[in-house]
Amino acid sequence: MDQGKKRRLSRIFQKDNRTVVVPMDHGVTIGPVQGIENMQSTVNKLLKGGADAVLVHKGIAKHVDVDGAALIVMLSGASNLSPNFNNKVQVCSVHEAIRLGADAVSVHINVGAQDEAQMLTKLGKVADECDTYGLPLLAMMYPRGPKIQNEHAIDVVAHAARLGAELGADIIKTNYTGTVESFKVVVESCPVPVVIAGGAKAKTATDILQITNESMQAGGAGISIGRNIFQHDNPTLMVKALSAIVHGGASVESAAKILGVLH
Repeated sequence: MDQGKKRRLSRIFQKDNRTVVVPMDHGVTIGPVQGIENMQSTVNKLLKGGADAVLVHKGIAKHVDVDGAALIVMLSGASNLSPNFNNKVQVCSVHEAIRLGADAVSVHINVGAQDEAQMLTKLGKVADECDTYGLPLLAMMYPRGPKIQNEHAIDVVAHAARLGAELGADIIKTNYTGTVESFKVVVESCPVPVVIAGGAKAKTATDILQITNESMQAGGAGISIGRNIFQHDNPTLMVKALSAIVHGGASVESAAKILGVLH
């Protein structure tokens, strides 16, 4: 790996080689939902909590100050108003992201979707560009399509994660598989760091603390969780609680105390 990528990855991952990323690309996907109406206000709360990186689209990157956190620019997009929502198209170039001061870029691939071939073609090209510029690539690899019966099944998640790494991604974001043992298979069969997605808003904050704790036990490299952080009543404390698990090895009980909830 060249020095450019190493330096930029060190802004995303702390010295323990773990990271807390907060993606806020949802404005393209589902609109300005609760928690991301005022992006700078939300970013300020995340920074106060100690987020390592924030992930946004290029238009937001032009207007928000991420201070000392790493900036990851999202290259893929599609709105849920589209009749083919699973087809994520490229809406930003690597060069644009660099011009905006990005420390990394991200692409979204729905593995198994009808348009998987086009998305994988873009992934391969973006990975090559990222290598040229020394820019890390985070690939969001989600099993989604007509042949996928369970998006959290170990075989399809492991396949999706490995696929992203095989095509050149430096970091993989994917679904948690439900148990420490099953997620360990995903992590150990992927040659690059794996972080978990948070998915839709969980029933309780403790549920997110629990899957984060389990993913770390399995050897995960951290989290990339959006709605379950920025839609929490106190995003700052939620980041602090999750960071305590990711970086401090805290138990779910200890992290829950930071939030002021009983486990």
